[in-house]
Amino acid sequence: MNTPKLVSFTWMKHPNLSTMRSLLKEQRLKRFLELTGNIYPDLVKVFYNNLNFDGNSLVSHVKGVDMEITNDVWSIVTGLKYSGLRINRGNLGIVEEFNKMQFYKSCLKNPLSKVRNFFVRGLKLDERLIAFIVSWIITPRGRNHSTLSEEDLLLIYCIINKVKINWIHTIKEHMQKSMRLCDFHYPCVVLISNFFTVLKWI
Repeated sequence: MNTPKLVSFTWMKHPNLSTMRSLLKEQRLKRFLELTGNIYPDLVKVFYNNLNFDGNSLVSHVKGVDMEITNDVWSIVTGLKYSGLRINRGNLGIVEEFNKMQFYKSCLKNPLSKVRNFFVRGLKLDERLIAFIVSWIITPRGRNHSTLSEEDLLLIYCIINKVKINWIHTIKEHMQKSMRLCDFHYPCVVLISNFFTVLKWI
């Protein structure tokens, strides 16, 4: 299981990070990225093992208790809203002006360098830190954080260009992926652990 990561917006008050700080705030990600709480790895595993999707809600069963996470609960806990572009692997063409190669080159310290893979190394500071946040916190995976997928690049593109993303949809899609693929080891551990203390149980 991944060790939960978070971002300190106080640390990002440094002048060199002010642009990135404002871009993340524009996406309403501050509360989610700073989210802390008690971690319950065993309960999180049970949560994922029993996880089902009922319309727009997540439904699971943990220690004899049924639980439902609705879009309203996401808003209360994380400050995120169910609005904006719904981005996932199946609709990466939703932003017509996005070209992954052109965008990736624009993020490089040296845009003229040859591109064989979309590596994080070589990115400019803001782009590299946003890539870290996308691949380690918002849509975490068990390995291969040094290479960006097309989905990663589109999320970074939207953040930098202030295109509003439906982060609740993105995270829920990623949670579904984590149930199918062993490379995505139980994402959003801090978030789900906090849900155990603030959710209304049904």
